[in-house]
Amino acid sequence: MATKFLALACIRKESYGDLSPRPRYPSMPRYPKGVSAQETNVEGSEAKAVFCVLGMTCAACAGSVEKAVKRLPGIREAVVDVLNNKAQVLFYPSFVNEETIRETIEDVGFEATLIQEETSDKSTQVCRIRINGMTCTSCSTTVEQALQAIPGVQKAQVALATEEAEVHYDPKILSCNQILEAINDTGFEAVLLSTGEDMGKIGLKVDGVRTHNSMRMIENSLQALPGVQSVDIDSEVNKISLSYKPDVTGPRNFIKVIESTGTGRFKAMIFPEGGGRESHRKEKIKQYYRSFLWSLVFTVPVFLIATIFMYIPGIKHALDTKLVNMLSTGAILRWVLSTPVQFIVGRRFYTGSYKALRHGSANMDVLIALGTNATYFYSVYSVLRAASSTDFESSDFFETSSMLISFILLGKYLEVLAKGKTSDAIAKLMNLTPGTAILLTLDVEGNVISEEEIDSRLIQRNDVIKIVPGAKAASDGFVIWGQSHVNESMITGEARPVAKRKGDTVIGGTVNENGVLHIKATRVGSESALSQIVRLVESAQMAKAPVQKFADRISKYFVPLVIILSISTWLAWFLAGKFHGYPDSWIPKSMDSFQLALQFGISVMVIACPCALGLATPTAVMVGTGVGASQGILIKGGQALESAHKVNCLVFDKTGTLTIGKPVVVNTRLLKNMVLRDFYELIAAAEVNSEHPLAKAIVAYAKKFREDEENPMWPEVQDFQSITGHGVKAIVRNKEVVVGNKSLMLEHNIPISIDAEEMLAETEGMAQTGILVSIDSEVTGVLAISDPLKPGAHEVISILKSMKVRSIMVTGDNSGTANSIAKEVGIETVIAEAKPEQKVEKVKELQAAGYIVAMVGDGINDSPALVAADVGMAIGAGTDIAIEAADIVLMKSNLEDVITAIDLSQKTFSRIRLNYIWASGYNLLGIPIAGGALFPGTGFRLPPWIAGAAMAASSVSVVVCSLLLKNYRRPKKLEHLDIGGIKIE
Repeated sequence: MATKFLALACIRKESYGDLSPRPRYPSMPRYPKGVSAQETNVEGSEAKAVFCVLGMTCAACAGSVEKAVKRLPGIREAVVDVLNNKAQVLFYPSFVNEETIRETIEDVGFEATLIQEETSDKSTQVCRIRINGMTCTSCSTTVEQALQAIPGVQKAQVALATEEAEVHYDPKILSCNQILEAINDTGFEAVLLSTGEDMGKIGLKVDGVRTHNSMRMIENSLQALPGVQSVDIDSEVNKISLSYKPDVTGPRNFIKVIESTGTGRFKAMIFPEGGGRESHRKEKIKQYYRSFLWSLVFTVPVFLIATIFMYIPGIKHALDTKLVNMLSTGAILRWVLSTPVQFIVGRRFYTGSYKALRHGSANMDVLIALGTNATYFYSVYSVLRAASSTDFESSDFFETSSMLISFILLGKYLEVLAKGKTSDAIAKLMNLTPGTAILLTLDVEGNVISEEEIDSRLIQRNDVIKIVPGAKAASDGFVIWGQSHVNESMITGEARPVAKRKGDTVIGGTVNENGVLHIKATRVGSESALSQIVRLVESAQMAKAPVQKFADRISKYFVPLVIILSISTWLAWFLAGKFHGYPDSWIPKSMDSFQLALQFGISVMVIACPCALGLATPTAVMVGTGVGASQGILIKGGQALESAHKVNCLVFDKTGTLTIGKPVVVNTRLLKNMVLRDFYELIAAAEVNSEHPLAKAIVAYAKKFREDEENPMWPEVQDFQSITGHGVKAIVRNKEVVVGNKSLMLEHNIPISIDAEEMLAETEGMAQTGILVSIDSEVTGVLAISDPLKPGAHEVISILKSMKVRSIMVTGDNSGTANSIAKEVGIETVIAEAKPEQKVEKVKELQAAGYIVAMVGDGINDSPALVAADVGMAIGAGTDIAIEAADIVLMKSNLEDVITAIDLSQKTFSRIRLNYIWASGYNLLGIPIAGGALFPGTGFRLPPWIAGAAMAASSVSVVVCSLLLKNYRRPKKLEHLDIGGIKIE
């Protein structure tokens, strides 16, 4: 999943006690107590089971199921999805089976059934393909339509700006190779970049292999390794490509096997990287640069002979020397020099035209090929006629075709150069991972035995990595020794270093600032947060904005229309000249009426530019999403950008969105004489079994009365019951303890005294949550729990008001607390005690009233509303499910980023509009001028080579206009706010 990039949401934190003074720490057991990995040999026997769990209504329910399952021996991981009523469990069959897990879930109070078919292969896979040879929107549309016509393809997107395709397909019906063949059949070259299969891939170079038998022996040894899915051999370059399960094996194991196979004769290493997006772009830049230089070698002499040398007396005489009849030396030289430019340097335009026309479409290459061929072959006709006639004076345009091709190649070179800069954000993210890492070897007790510097691509899951001050983390993991501050600005955009100590998560690519850290790798390679972010940004850049449909529609008719206009222009001027429709003085001395008409027709053909229209949206989206990623705002494509710029109503969740999301007990009032420690012992014992945030706050506060114990043992609990949305009930020390809200007390017929009522009202009036505690059916105390507001929440709401954006709060909390919070931040409309489905209803109600709604939330219960809203914004520290449902992810968890996201989308969309105005205006003005609209009145005529230069410049100008977005700065209103990232210790 693209949303697994948040380490806080993905990596389970453990508590490992106090920091050790030296690198010694306990091992992390993956198996039940008393059983070692050697005794069980279960590494390769991990199983997965998916259960349908009915009866869950909130995050607390999901938490109780997850906690119960994780207590079983042999459980590797358990994830519960309350929205889809599913639980996924990874376990070791040696210790536990599906039936035991199912019974455990039912013991918690929910109905569970095993879903057999979930263990089958995924029904959808995604592959990314680079497509070489596309020049304009017409090309990308042709490929996209061809892909969508293939049975088994569910969705296909082709991006002209990145020259890549993303295809969602059913692997049971279709394979990647068939998709590649379909693209090749359309006349373009397809190169597979990646597939969405859930496995790691690596290429190894093997030295010392002399025979095919040796390579076959290595292949067999690798195939025998557990976790290896496939092995492909390329004998020409001694390359071995492996697909494997990263949780079972890894690249270091492959190298050991290869080197042990040949008794020290073979040496293996990571295959040198190549063929990526960046190397492909550099190669393309080199190709255009070489082509342009070669065209100049021939074009400059042609230009000098046709324009400059004709006015130098001695040279003019030599060039005018007749060789055969009226055929001059100058004409022969121009013909000879322009031919390589037309057919060798300009070969790419013939190839592109043939491929397009073969599939019934026409692109920019067709226009260039027609324009240059018309000029060249008319010139050839003129030269041959002069050679065969004694009175025909040759007048050729060889310099026009050569200069036209040269200027177009220059424009293409500048365009590719500029387009590369639009994906700088991805390149920077990919370069964050360090090239090497320090691998530690530990003994059984956790002492460091040795350390070794290795290639960071050789890191495997569960490796222990040492990060020295100033070094980058080579993979995602959690700290098992040491403490330091880590700069995460390159990932989250948060400027201030974040404190890290034992148990805290570390994201790969972040910089360790001071102390030494030892981390245990949890996510490596393509699983890492950095890789997930890169994939998310790449997918965002692939997704088309709805406004791009405008350019796609135009591209279907653009080239045929231009050809018709060009022929019509030539015919109109030719007929006007033939029948003396204009004075003979209009015709230049070196031409006749036919040649003048031909030049007007060719100028119309080569000045029209479909490329500028095709690049208007994707280049701006690429730069906009890249700028967003650098500021900690991940925007999932053009659709999100287009919707966000229209937003005029924001719906906020309360807990974790407007508030920090870390409740703390701020006040305790006892209504009966009782020792406070004893009081908290009873309620902590009841609440420790609940996963609700308020329950955790109570337990954390109760621990303060037992500071002498690191992990206090609470009294034994009987008949525990969690009442969703209300509280808990249990028997502790033979006393019935009920902890929850007012509704829970009334349900159990527990009378609430006037004093308790007043305390509740007072608590809620202070924007705090009031919790009632009943012992043996008598209200004994009232707890006040506060969830502090996020810094700057009030200022953010004020700025939104000044932007004419309406703010609404929808929360599941009680109305008293909700209204107090709303009043504090300045929100006027509040919907309290709302269930997930009621949040969705409110969003739809606002949409029906004509609002463009953005929902900002962080929890599982916000996910349906995030999907229903026009734009879903997930606070970055929230849950995976919320982030999956959102269109925009705010990685820093700062409310100010809501404003930045809206402002960035507005700036990006205004840039798209500007691009379209320029591209459309250029064609609407350029075509009439090229057709001679100004010639009758002013005598101004646009030669074909200048028209070609103008066409090339239009594409470059659109890309450069998009690149100006890289200078984006967040709104000045936010500069005065001092809102940093929020971290709860």
